[in-house]
Amino acid sequence: MRVLQRRPSNPVDVWQDDRYLRVLELEERLILLEVENRGTIDVPDVHYCIRSGEPSASAIAPLRRVLGLDVVPALLHFPVPIEGSLRSTVVALRGMRPPRFANLFESLLNVVPFQQLSLDAGVSIVGRLVQRFGRSVEHGGRQYYASPGSRVIAAARLDQLRACGLSRGKAQTLRNAARMIEARDFIEEELSKMPSMQALHALMELPGIGPWSAALVLLRGLGRLDVFPPGDVGAARAVGSLLQLGPRKSIERAVERFGDRRGYLYFCGLGSSLLAKGLIHAATREQGSRSY
Repeated sequence: MRVLQRRPSNPVDVWQDDRYLRVLELEERLILLEVENRGTIDVPDVHYCIRSGEPSASAIAPLRRVLGLDVVPALLHFPVPIEGSLRSTVVALRGMRPPRFANLFESLLNVVPFQQLSLDAGVSIVGRLVQRFGRSVEHGGRQYYASPGSRVIAAARLDQLRACGLSRGKAQTLRNAARMIEARDFIEEELSKMPSMQALHALMELPGIGPWSAALVLLRGLGRLDVFPPGDVGAARAVGSLLQLGPRKSIERAVERFGDRRGYLYFCGLGSSLLAKGLIHAATREQGSRSY
């Protein structure tokens, strides 16, 4: 969940008292969900309850998507031998499943603001977009925010979007994508059926979406673990450290060795950064755990 959250200031993905809280917007209704793992890394026992809103079985699918619960951890092992820093990080992250954004537009909302910006700057902009355009639920004296949907961003004025910190170009990119999704000119279900290369090209047909943005939408939004975002400075730095690459070694060539699990290498890089910051802690060895 910390990998999904990226920074504790994230107003949508909230970690509080060892529980994950998230507002989902389902058919115009808001539901505040609270999720707790009562089991272990090896034998997870994930429970959720509704803290605000009417019970709805339709909340289960997006919640499972967000938390990556349908990803089988045994299938995440790399196709090549690993050693050194990468091996120790994989062991420390044992049990981590790649999280995803709840839908295609939420993925774009969490990618476009970060173009050519630092992680902290992008998180701040997304936070302002959420607080300006997202609907909220009050519970226990606190406001919990849903991620803004494509409909509200499609109707927003450019000056309103820019007031949140977006450049004119990014504001136009985000609003244009929202309008295309609302008009059904760009459909997530159709994108999901495409092979990754075809889906990358389809995303890059959107104005303002280049190779990095398209790859990140596929990886973080559609769960395509065979994709590694090109030109991602932060990811390259983290993964380069894990692979112990020299300054002249090509990160792209090194990543290619990991085949259809190169995207999981990206999550390992994120996880290693969170471990270093103390935002997550290494998994402990438990009876019956699998060796690496």
